[in-house]
Amino acid sequence: MTIDDFTDLRYGLFIHYGLYSLLERGEWVWNREAIDREDYVGLRSRFTAERFDADALCRMAKDAGMRYVVMGTMHHDGFRLYPTELSDFHIGNSAAAGRDLVAEIIAAARKQGLGVGLYHSLNNWYDSPDAVDALEDSEAYNRFIESTHARLRELVTRYNPIDILWYDGWWPFNAERWQAVAMNAMVREIQPHILFNGRNGLAGDFATPEQHLSTPSPWRAWEACVTLNESWGFHAGDHEWKTPAQVLDLLVKCAQGNGNLLLNVGPKPDGAVPVESVDILRRVGRWLEANREAITPTDLFTFDLQQRGEHRGDWNFCGPMTARENCLYWMIRRPNQSQAVLCGLEVKAKTVRVLSSGESLPFRQRNGRLEIGGVPQTDVEGLWPAIRIECDAPPRIYQTGGLRVPSVPHPHYDPCPSDILL
Repeated sequence: MTIDDFTDLRYGLFIHYGLYSLLERGEWVWNREAIDREDYVGLRSRFTAERFDADALCRMAKDAGMRYVVMGTMHHDGFRLYPTELSDFHIGNSAAAGRDLVAEIIAAARKQGLGVGLYHSLNNWYDSPDAVDALEDSEAYNRFIESTHARLRELVTRYNPIDILWYDGWWPFNAERWQAVAMNAMVREIQPHILFNGRNGLAGDFATPEQHLSTPSPWRAWEACVTLNESWGFHAGDHEWKTPAQVLDLLVKCAQGNGNLLLNVGPKPDGAVPVESVDILRRVGRWLEANREAITPTDLFTFDLQQRGEHRGDWNFCGPMTARENCLYWMIRRPNQSQAVLCGLEVKAKTVRVLSSGESLPFRQRNGRLEIGGVPQTDVEGLWPAIRIECDAPPRIYQTGGLRVPSVPHPHYDPCPSDILL
């Protein structure tokens, strides 16, 4: 997979599942609650994963319009969801012995034509020496780094090929102390095609903003990882589910910044996916089936609060916009009766259509003001419609804080660094 292929994926499924799921309080529960080691390790006898269905998960992702999956192989607790000879803390020594959830996900993803990434924590609370030992003692450090690199070597040798290696848990070291250059070189020797994120202290092939969508400036490939509620691992008390419209907001923001959305699902203790997750993803998938052209592939279509520069986009009360080549896509998030007005368009509109149906809409353009009539109030699944505006050139929109664009040099919106960006 090339980095261009990766960026065009746009939308993926993140899966957080492990021993922590049994306690139903998130993936950091051992750390946050200082649970007795013996009690936590003893959860292995209850880890059956009886309803963890890789085929169903990957079908769900495919139906949701996702194009890749990233599976957690080992979180910070050190429990591997695959058999290993490097530790006794793995699925082979649990009630799910005989299974390899990582291999199951990879096979199911390939069957659905999905890209595959493997998440793996560098930190490890179980093995000895652990990261704290390594921080305190030089000999422990050498042994810990050796075991960390050995884990990664085993992982990418066992599961070859995969598309993405998704590092996490890089506490407490920087790239030098993780020996990250050697780490990446070792992995690339085994899988030359693989893409890395930047969570071993190096920049990696793509950035990974977490729980926020911030397009890197200057632009580089990026992927926002976001939870569907407020938790990564299953949390029985977390009912703050995003609506399908909120997920679409995230997708559009990623499309504007030419980045990816990696949306997380945390299966329940037995491995079943919460019904809320299934319903949300299904509705978003139906919208994407009708409107994918507005989401991927797209061109960078952002704007800067202070300077115009090379930015081509702007904001509008009715809803966000994306662009590709000579087409502008306008998501009518907040319709104003049946008319939509767009000002500041610096190119000429040739046709205006409802993207999902192809229906032509009447429009009038004069002095940079585009008026569109007959705008539908909703689209499939009761969500908002996408309007496709074909232009005579790549679309550019420019407005300022004044009633007209000044004829002299001027700030775009903010004349000084803004608190909005903090």
